[in-house]
Amino acid sequence: MRDETGEQPAPLRSGLTTGSCATATSLAAARLLLGNVASDAVQIVLPKGKQVTLRLEFCRLTGDGAEAGTLKDAGDDPDVTHGALLYSQVRLSAEPGVCFFAGTGVGTVTRPGLVLAVGEPAINPVPRRMMTEHLTQLAAEHGYSGGFEVTINVENGEALALKTMNPRLGILGGLSILGTSGIVRPFSCAAYIASIHQGIDVASTNGYQHIAACTGNASEDTMRQVYALPDIALIEMGDFVGAVLKHLRKVPVARLSLCGGFGKISKLAAGHMDLHSRHSSIDLEQLADWAAALGASIELQAQIRQANTSQQALAMASAEGIGLGDAVCAHALAFARSVVPDQVSVEVFAIDRQGGIVGHADSRAVAP
Repeated sequence: MRDETGEQPAPLRSGLTTGSCATATSLAAARLLLGNVASDAVQIVLPKGKQVTLRLEFCRLTGDGAEAGTLKDAGDDPDVTHGALLYSQVRLSAEPGVCFFAGTGVGTVTRPGLVLAVGEPAINPVPRRMMTEHLTQLAAEHGYSGGFEVTINVENGEALALKTMNPRLGILGGLSILGTSGIVRPFSCAAYIASIHQGIDVASTNGYQHIAACTGNASEDTMRQVYALPDIALIEMGDFVGAVLKHLRKVPVARLSLCGGFGKISKLAAGHMDLHSRHSSIDLEQLADWAAALGASIELQAQIRQANTSQQALAMASAEGIGLGDAVCAHALAFARSVVPDQVSVEVFAIDRQGGIVGHADSRAVAP
C-alpha cells in the first residue's frame, strides 16, 4: 500500500503509463542489440509529441537478445502498478516488423469484447504503436532491415492484476499494458469510465444480457445474493452512473440493475449522473417533498429537512410507515429510463450500509 500523501495542498504530479515504460525499455534493449549502447536512461516521444526521459534499472545482454527495465512511476495516482518493475526482452528476427509477446506478469486476452483478439497478449493498440514507431526509427538509423520480437514483463504482475478489473474482463495471467496519451493523470475519471465501458462491452459480447452496475463492494454483494450474477456481469461503476447509462445507448443489453447506497441513489433520483460529493449533494428538501407526496406529516417533513444524513432521513420516514426508499428508487428509475434506450429494462435497488435492500423499483412493474 502506498503511503498517504501529505495534507499540504500542492499540484498533483502526473506519471507515465505502462505503455510508456514498455516503449522505453524495448527501445533501450533494441539499441543495445543494434548499437552496442547500454543506457541508464532513455528518451521517448509520447503520442502527442512530448518528449520524456525514463531512468532504467538495468540494460543488459541476455543469451539470445537484450533486456531493459524501469520502475513504473504513476505520479500521485493511486495506481496498483506504481513502483512495479516493468522490463522488456528483445530479440532480433529476420522477418521485418514487431511481434509482441506476454511475458511474466502480463496477461492474455481470453474473452471476446475487448479491442484485442482472444489469445493476444494484453498490450493495447497505442502502446503497440508507440513501440513499433520507436523501433522502426531505430532500425532505420542503423540500416537494419530485420524485425523485433518484444516480450513485456511486469514483476509480480499476476498478483497485482487481481486488484484490477482484468480477471473480470477475461484478461488472465497478469496486467494489461495500457495508455492512450502515455501519461497517467492523477485520479483520472477518463480511465475509470473507460474500464466501465470495457466491462459492459465484454459482458455483452459474451452473451450476458443482464448486467448489474454497482457503486461499491456492498452493492455488488447484494446483486450476487439477489441474482447470483457472475463477476463478468457485475459492472463496478463507482460514482459514474452516467458512464453506464450513456454507454448503453451504444451497447444496449436486455436488462440493467442499478444498485447503490440510499444516499447515492437519491442523487440519481434528482437527475445527477456523477454521484461523487464533489459534483452532487443529497437534497434533503427533495427527500422531504417526496415524503410529503407519500403522506408524511408536516413534522416528519421538517425532521427530514433537518436530518444529518440521508440514512437518518430514511430511518425517520420508515418509522412512520413512509416508503421513502421505494419512492427514491422510482424517481431514480424514471431518470435512468430517460437516458437508456427503450429496449433496456431497468430496475433500481437502494441499500443501507449493511447491504440490506431499503428500496426497489422495476420498469417491468411500471405501466407504459
